[in-house]
Amino acid sequence: MLAATLLNPMLPTLKLTDSVGTALAWMDEYHTPQLVVAEDGVYKGIVSENLLLDLPDESVLLSDTIRQHHDVYANEDQHVYELLRLANQYRLKVIPVVDEDGQLKGSILVNDLLERFADTLGVQELGAVLVLKVAERDYSLSEISRLIESNGTKIISSYYTSSPTYGDPGDARLTLKLNRTNINPVIATLERYDYAIEEAHANDPVESIDQERFDMLLRYLAT
Repeated sequence: MLAATLLNPMLPTLKLTDSVGTALAWMDEYHTPQLVVAEDGVYKGIVSENLLLDLPDESVLLSDTIRQHHDVYANEDQHVYELLRLANQYRLKVIPVVDEDGQLKGSILVNDLLERFADTLGVQELGAVLVLKVAERDYSLSEISRLIESNGTKIISSYYTSSPTYGDPGDARLTLKLNRTNINPVIATLERYDYAIEEAHANDPVESIDQERFDMLLRYLAT
């Protein structure tokens, strides 16, 4: 997934000549605490609800207010991983997207981005989740896949968390989403080959991702 495919065409772009009241009304209507500001197609930053609410006069123009992240934006061809890194690093709720000429092409709602990314991870699929403790020097996803598939089970998605996250040099975690809930044979096979099972969950399909899980995902992607 690239940034250009994730633009929300319904999300408004504010102008410098819009008032604080207009910005707050649109934020309320579109259920977002941030909106992008542009002038003549050129990106001018992001305004945030918490800062605008501190102003005593809603007739003040956005040109006279604090606009954040003037230099923070995504290019049209940036991948979803980089978009999530931006969202985490700058605590964004909207991500502005510009083309190669610096013209604003639109905005991405981070909630939309997360939902689309969750679909690619297969979180809506019925199946178990395994977390393996692995040594970085011995890590081989192809071998782990072979062992799992020998039990008639497929890996739907996976992600690898490197050792700095756990404070133990050479120690990492591999999280696997599988296509079956009965994974006792898989666990037995992995343990027979000396893989340490850190966690095992036979999860139901996920209806939605709450803020806590979102923050956990972003912290992982930022590592």
